[in-house]
Amino acid sequence: MKYIFVVQGEGRGHFTQALSLKDILERNGHNVVAVMVGCSAKRTLPGFFTEKIKTEVIRFQSPNFLPAPKAKKSFLLASILYNLLLIPAYVGSMFKIRRTISEKQPDVVINFYELLCGVTYGVFNPKVPMINVAHQYYFLTPDFRYTGKNKTEFQLLNFYSRMTALNAHRILALSFRIKEHSYFGKIALVPPLLRREVINMTVEKGDYIHGYMVNSGYSKELVDWSETNPNECLHFFWDKKKVNITTPLTPRLTMHTIDDTLFLEYMAGCKGYATTAGFESVCEAMYLQKPVLMVPTHIEQECNALDAIASNAGVTADFFDLNTLLDFIPNYRKTLEFRYWIHTAETLFKYELTRVETEASNVLATM
Repeated sequence: MKYIFVVQGEGRGHFTQALSLKDILERNGHNVVAVMVGCSAKRTLPGFFTEKIKTEVIRFQSPNFLPAPKAKKSFLLASILYNLLLIPAYVGSMFKIRRTISEKQPDVVINFYELLCGVTYGVFNPKVPMINVAHQYYFLTPDFRYTGKNKTEFQLLNFYSRMTALNAHRILALSFRIKEHSYFGKIALVPPLLRREVINMTVEKGDYIHGYMVNSGYSKELVDWSETNPNECLHFFWDKKKVNITTPLTPRLTMHTIDDTLFLEYMAGCKGYATTAGFESVCEAMYLQKPVLMVPTHIEQECNALDAIASNAGVTADFFDLNTLLDFIPNYRKTLEFRYWIHTAETLFKYELTRVETEASNVLATM
């Protein structure tokens, strides 16, 4: 079978999921003929992805959130207005997606939460079946209960998720936990897609706190905390541009630019992990059995944090209050359930994709 991946290019998680699924498919005799990435014109694709994907990468312009002035929380209203101005470019991207599908002639398109791929299927409805893969689809199921205060934003998030999956053949919702009910209409609950680099890591118990922030504005909070707690060693990664590979902000706080191998090495050896609640890195911490502090910056990460807390992954806070993490570490209890769930991923994905192959073949036979 031939596949095209379409990847939402903001953040790190969808890239690592695409790498993991590509590895599974190729080990089982399939071929990913192209990878399309939707991102803002100024976004640079992460080096670990471009080095490891080893398939033609086709970029197109896609909607994204704007950071707030202090580079912390995302600006929802400003993002909406900004993206409305770029509608002509996005229409061009939809034609590019349709044209690539027509030229490459895949058997299946796999959409990692890219809005314009979903809208392309909603408008043009290509005959090639589309399978959607993301954690956000779990929030569409009755199994998830949103208990936060931002009800309107949660509804907008689910509306966005539905738009990414217009005319989807099947939706694979990545889940932190094994569920008694794993099917909700088109939605099937499946394990997270962790790469073999994570699964093969040797876990150690270090004396430092590891962390990751997409938005560099939080670094001031870390500096304040580090100066108040000079005995604690901190190693954090950020996406800030035009800085050195390592930047000491205090004698005990070092900021690192994103290096995926180094990031995982620090994860494997830390005593705790602090993050803005991105799904993928929380999964990595859970697999390596590291307690997590989650500081959500928008509604999607708030939902991730609620779901992760229900899975006993860690605690949440409104800012990088590392005291909350240090207080939680002695109460953290390691279990093997999440590791077992991760190890079923290849079997379950093969099963779901084989079902799609059979169904697609039946459709083609009737045409």
